[in-house]
Amino acid sequence: MPVRHRQSTIECVRDTEVPAFWQALGLPGLVDVHVHFLPERMLRKVWAYFDAAGPLLGRPWPIRYRWPDADRVAHLEALGVRAYTALAYAHRPGMATDLNGWTLGFAARTPGCVPCATFYPEPGVLGYVRAALAAGARVFKVHVQVGHFALDDPLLGPVWGLLAEAGVPVVVHAGSGPVPTPDTGPAPLAAVLARHPRLVVVIAHLGAPEYGDFLALAARYERVHLDTTMALTDFFEPLAPFPVHLLPLLRDLGLAGRVLLGSDFPNIPHEYAHQLESLVRLDLGDEWLRAVCWEAGARLLAVPAPTG
Repeated sequence: MPVRHRQSTIECVRDTEVPAFWQALGLPGLVDVHVHFLPERMLRKVWAYFDAAGPLLGRPWPIRYRWPDADRVAHLEALGVRAYTALAYAHRPGMATDLNGWTLGFAARTPGCVPCATFYPEPGVLGYVRAALAAGARVFKVHVQVGHFALDDPLLGPVWGLLAEAGVPVVVHAGSGPVPTPDTGPAPLAAVLARHPRLVVVIAHLGAPEYGDFLALAARYERVHLDTTMALTDFFEPLAPFPVHLLPLLRDLGLAGRVLLGSDFPNIPHEYAHQLESLVRLDLGDEWLRAVCWEAGARLLAVPAPTG
């Protein structure tokens, strides 16, 4: 049974309304843990992938913010997104080191961007993950659906142990949405967490479409989080409806600081504000919205409140 949308006194339908949204909640802005900035050549390939994905899903997937980097940075600033990621993900051997150099460099020259890195199951992975941590990486991203690898690949065992010890979060696209592969689903992540229960994980897209299984992992492991990226939106709900019976657990996890705002900006077929609108209409309360839109992300990524 899908979520039934409810009315709220807080509205956020257009991007121009986003600052008023977080101001009404008494927040200093937003923290978005799921934003993408990529090298130009890779970005063009990603956009071509989404252009082609639309027919596979039976509906178009237009990129709403097909803009240059500088324009997208300026738009996030205008929205009041005080901290955000530049998530890149290696999908074959030999990519991660160059990607990490680019994303870490982007963060160094872009105020508000949290230093990010990625990795792939390959010889030498532990060494370049150590190097990325030494260079200041504060969050990693892996995408098993695109990378076609298992999270419990033996080559990654030492990496999971290192990141668990360091307490550095990993944003993981492990759910089977929008298109399943043999490596997606909750089982591989559950196997990793059984070996590394202190690992800090952010499950992308609320784990769609296996919401229940991934929320259960978050309920079981105190350092497992979920991000809201594209979940609950008008685009995603027909593809992977969020079950209404899971709303109490989603509320509890959010109030515990375990649900984080994510958007997938710029690769989204709607305005940024619609992700916020989708959260508001759940009617889980202003305290929940404050936790999701600022408090949990700021705590996880060590984001200070703006001054002045």
